[in-house]
Amino acid sequence: MQPTRAKVLTPAKFRHLLRVTEATSRFPARDTLVLLLGVTCGMRVTEIARLEVQQMLTKSGTRREEIHLPGSITKGCRARCVFVAHPRAIEAFDRYVDWRYARGAGTGLDRRECRGLLPRTRLILTQKGGPFELSVKRHISFDGEPVEYWAADSLQSYVTGLYRAAGLGVGYSSHSGRRTFATRLIANGHSLETVETLLGHAHIDHVAPYLEVSQREFREAFAAVNLFD
Repeated sequence: MQPTRAKVLTPAKFRHLLRVTEATSRFPARDTLVLLLGVTCGMRVTEIARLEVQQMLTKSGTRREEIHLPGSITKGCRARCVFVAHPRAIEAFDRYVDWRYARGAGTGLDRRECRGLLPRTRLILTQKGGPFELSVKRHISFDGEPVEYWAADSLQSYVTGLYRAAGLGVGYSSHSGRRTFATRLIANGHSLETVETLLGHAHIDHVAPYLEVSQREFREAFAAVNLFD
């Protein structure tokens, strides 16, 4: 029996989700960023949960546009890059960093280094200021081998709860953001090869030599995901 696929968000429903999250969440800056990383970057919830500050910010505090996701944190165990290029995602990131610093969650003494955040801490923190819990899962790798990986079930349940709070019921889940990302890319005219690569579904080492997709096109693809007009 095939697993049920998460529903794709329409632009109106995504805007509604953000409005309700802003109005009702105890941590709107954090939760808005989590939602936007899913929809504008195609990131899985576990990937978001395992991001470290140093992957998003340089030591001098400059935001990294290109984020490397090592295979150790991806479900498919294949490294890929994502681009935080959408204006709404950039705005949400800057807002969250300022909020987290003001709250004193995983912060250092020098604001000039990583904008005051400790570089080796997780970017997204719980209400207690620690990382979201991870649990061990098992699946079959691209090469057909059984592998173990970590999953952030607690954050997944939390994000699904944000959908429920917005009245988005059966069929919508924490995976809806990633599916929406892929759907909007295709609607914007990007090729299946581009979408597969950006999602990490293709074996990049084998496919990349045959793709005529530049980094500039990747960056533009991320920036063009539009659910706000």
